[in-house]
Amino acid sequence: MENHKKPVAVGPGEGKSVSVVGDTYRILISGKETSGAFATIDMLIPPGGGPGPHAHAAFEESFYVIEGEIEVKSEFGTYTATKGSFVNIPKGGVVHGFKNTTQQTAHLLCTVVPAGLEMFFEEIGQPVVAGQFLPVPHFDAETIKKLQAIASRYGQQVFPPDYLG
Repeated sequence: MENHKKPVAVGPGEGKSVSVVGDTYRILISGKETSGAFATIDMLIPPGGGPGPHAHAAFEESFYVIEGEIEVKSEFGTYTATKGSFVNIPKGGVVHGFKNTTQQTAHLLCTVVPAGLEMFFEEIGQPVVAGQFLPVPHFDAETIKKLQAIASRYGQQVFPPDYLG
């Protein structure tokens, strides 16, 4: 018999959930299970939620909108991604961010290639129960500096909230 790996199955509500900037991210599969090839994260973005401008040159990030909609901003413009939309941020470091500008929670499926982003989320996030939301934390200058230092260890750059206009 060849050296086969066991399939990974994650049921509803299973997997590690963390609150990051007020959003809730459930890690469905991490680089630990894929030998670093990719990670997939189930994201719940409350009204007004979403990450600010950031960039990551070494990995590709894609989103599929399961429910709701998000406004995706990048150096190349703005795109409203509605239910059924797919957005891909290629390798190379384009500055981007997204926000839920509606009154309905947005539900996204995010895949990163290679893995690693999920470890960043685990380090900066606060463990929560799947589907639980925490308030957006206050980001003073010291907190932002600390976040930027952690982000850089994971190949990320974090920019001021108004960076993309």
